[in-house]
Amino acid sequence: MESIERTLGAFADFMWGPQLVVLLVGGGLFFMVHSRLRQFRYLKHAVDLLLGRYDSREAAGDISHFRALATALAGTIGLGNITSVALAITLGGPGAVFWMWVTAVVGTSTKFYTASLAVMYRGHDDAGKLQGGPMYVIREALGRKWMPFAALFAVAGMFGTLPVFQINQVVQILRDVIAIPAGLASADDHFTFDLVMGLLLSAGVFAIIIGRIQRIAAWASRLVPIMVLFWFVITFWLLLSHAQEIPATFALIFRDAFSGEAAAGGAIGAVILIGVQRGVFSNEAGLGTESLAHGAAKTNEPVREGLVAMLGPIIDTLIVCTCTALAILVTGVWQEDAVGVTLTSLAYEQAFPGFGSWLVLAMVVVLGATTVLTYSYYGGKCMAFLFGTRREKYYVWTYVALITAGAVASLEAVVYMFDGAYATMAIPTMLSTLVLAPRVRAAAKDYFARLDAGKILPLQGESNPLNGFGGGE
Repeated sequence: MESIERTLGAFADFMWGPQLVVLLVGGGLFFMVHSRLRQFRYLKHAVDLLLGRYDSREAAGDISHFRALATALAGTIGLGNITSVALAITLGGPGAVFWMWVTAVVGTSTKFYTASLAVMYRGHDDAGKLQGGPMYVIREALGRKWMPFAALFAVAGMFGTLPVFQINQVVQILRDVIAIPAGLASADDHFTFDLVMGLLLSAGVFAIIIGRIQRIAAWASRLVPIMVLFWFVITFWLLLSHAQEIPATFALIFRDAFSGEAAAGGAIGAVILIGVQRGVFSNEAGLGTESLAHGAAKTNEPVREGLVAMLGPIIDTLIVCTCTALAILVTGVWQEDAVGVTLTSLAYEQAFPGFGSWLVLAMVVVLGATTVLTYSYYGGKCMAFLFGTRREKYYVWTYVALITAGAVASLEAVVYMFDGAYATMAIPTMLSTLVLAPRVRAAAKDYFARLDAGKILPLQGESNPLNGFGGGE
């Protein structure tokens, strides 16, 4: 096991060199400048799109704008917003939170471009069904010479969307909160409990993922908004009880972001790298996975999905991740030895003695499950692109089996594997988006001109402001 961890760690370190940070953050800055920030003037229109006021049943695609965003958020507002924040602070110190914010700010523009392209260049799979995602964007827009990049994304996507990290952390908090206090496991002997929980979670997830994107989107659209509101409410109460520490906490974040004093090794470069890594894990901007969900949106206007997608980093990193980070920092638990989801649990247990860890447990189980469901769709699409839709079923079976494996795997090995796969996905996604950026800007210019001229109006009769919360499976 140690040799595997070392190999995965070496691969992750190699992929996450300074050049990838430049590609992700620099690329996002380029998209901000290239777009002239014009899309930010239409945030209200983005919300209207999200509420279904421009939805049409006749448009191509499978799911509404709301459900596309909810599905994408289900893959990001999960353990990336609970565990990744804790890992970022543990490894990089409070300053890493600042660099997570940076990835979110530039990530809004990145997502505007990648999601617009996901609809603009949808392609048909071997079964004739319309699909979206970076591999289809590359194939349809850039042609045969770029196909190795499409294959690279699909291969990395199959590994980067495996359920091992989410399940690992779900089982860890179940063990900490339920099994160990009840005597069902101990800190040193918990393999049997982990295995049983892995088997039970495998069965539950399988029952949902066989319903494909429509069922996954339906679950996500119901659960994600509820859990985001729940997390915001309990964190607001926690911060209210530590209000006097909040100004000093923000000062600590900004000071440490440019000093690196609390990072492992004490280097500012380590703070930046860890913050960007965990920020990307949180909002997935530049990775391309979220484009698989946005590419399924029911719309004939690519720019509309770009506008909806750019709300993602605002919600999951600037709001949810900040809530988690402040909770960990103001309570002071970040200076303890706990890691991952256990650290977050300690913060809320301190604020809500006796039941705080149960609140985190509820959040982790629900959002961990929605992330696993979303990732099963992402990985299946990558498998189908490479080997055909008939073989996609084999990925589902493997995926379910790996839920059990994730329950008993070590956290270090899992994190290394994800970091390496995520870095690999970012390369074809960002390079292709940079090449195709002028086409997005041209489409945006045309769409915004028609919108400003009153040629695009809300649809009457067909739209449903609450379409994301009901109807369908």
